[in-house]
Amino acid sequence: MTPTYTRKDFTSDQDVRWCPGCGDYSILAQIQRVLPDIGKPRHEIAFVSGIGCSSRLPYYMNTYGFHTIHGRAPAIATGLKSVNPNLSVWVVTGDGDGLSIGGNHLLHVMRRNVDLNIILFNNQIYGLTKGQYSPTSEFGKQTKSSPVGNIDHPIRPIGVALAAEASFVARTMDRDTKHLQQTLLAAAAHKGTSFVEVYQNCNIFNDGAFFPLTEKATKADNTVVLEHGKPLIFGKEREKGIRLNGLTPEVVKLSEVDESELLVHDAERADPVLAMLLDRMTHPQFPVPLGVFRRVERPCYEQLMQGQVDRERKRKTPDLAQVFRRGNTWEVTKRS
Repeated sequence: MTPTYTRKDFTSDQDVRWCPGCGDYSILAQIQRVLPDIGKPRHEIAFVSGIGCSSRLPYYMNTYGFHTIHGRAPAIATGLKSVNPNLSVWVVTGDGDGLSIGGNHLLHVMRRNVDLNIILFNNQIYGLTKGQYSPTSEFGKQTKSSPVGNIDHPIRPIGVALAAEASFVARTMDRDTKHLQQTLLAAAAHKGTSFVEVYQNCNIFNDGAFFPLTEKATKADNTVVLEHGKPLIFGKEREKGIRLNGLTPEVVKLSEVDESELLVHDAERADPVLAMLLDRMTHPQFPVPLGVFRRVERPCYEQLMQGQVDRERKRKTPDLAQVFRRGNTWEVTKRS
């Protein structure tokens, strides 16, 4: 029987060492708040991180955890989940750690559909190394490593996850604590790779990057919450919506069109076409979608792997001596 936990049970005795006001504090707090509700004892929960500000998180969790090497957290988490499928494994990464040096590992863990929960903190900057542009920094952004403007086009984390066929893809924000909690719970409940992008404010090196989306005065007009089976409606008075004009989304006023014309979200669509279309909606032309873009069922990597092992064991008993000696072999002896 799973013990009854509170947030305090998941709070470690380590001093939290992020800059005062960093969005990481909110993400940490919401993770600690939702873990009591996922139905797992603490000894069956593990956090795996790479390198970066976000990757300090395992220190602050009263669970098992690994602070690993740059970009390789998905590979280590895959091994952990494969040998102990009962674990609830969480990968904590950032836009630099996960999408730059770790991009290859991130792609493959998602296409394999390992049953992991990946939380990608996206602040569109390298914070730990003091303000260089990152893979998600906007074109033209001036930073310490791009003083006359970034000439790299940014990676779209949601688009990457969808292209890699991640079976659960979502976006939320550090400042919307209720939505963040709901998204994390949905990710934890999903069987397969859950990828959650969290817009996170770096108040030292990229302060205000997401303020049009997070501030009370502008949030309602600049974001749209995705709800499966419901039309895309947004605005302070919920007076605007999104409809398709061919394959192109467009903003319309509900006073001028019937609600039946609006695009209805389908998170369970087998192919990722609709989710990809939604990911292309960016501020300021469109409201930025928040919520679950895609949630589909397909076999998990570790289940398929164990199935192969079980079938081979039933088919024949392995003879390790024969395996070691087949083919060309050499015997090394000491010369006199």
